[in-house]
Amino acid sequence: MGKLGTGELILILAIALIIFGPSKLPEIGRSVGEAFGQFKRHANKVSEDISTDNNAQDDKKDC
Repeated sequence: MGKLGTGELILILAIALIIFGPSKLPEIGRSVGEAFGQFKRHANKVSEDISTDNNAQDDKKDC
């Protein structure tokens, strides 16, 4: 499964426009963008927590 090209994105947008209509599309886009942002923030937080925990364990081993 490869990356989506311009043609595929246009097709997906056209189908979404037909299904949801032009008035709902900005609202849906905003909701999807917020969901991706929240996911990214939570993923970064988990990565930071794991890194902090690994550093604490490394410090504990050195003692």
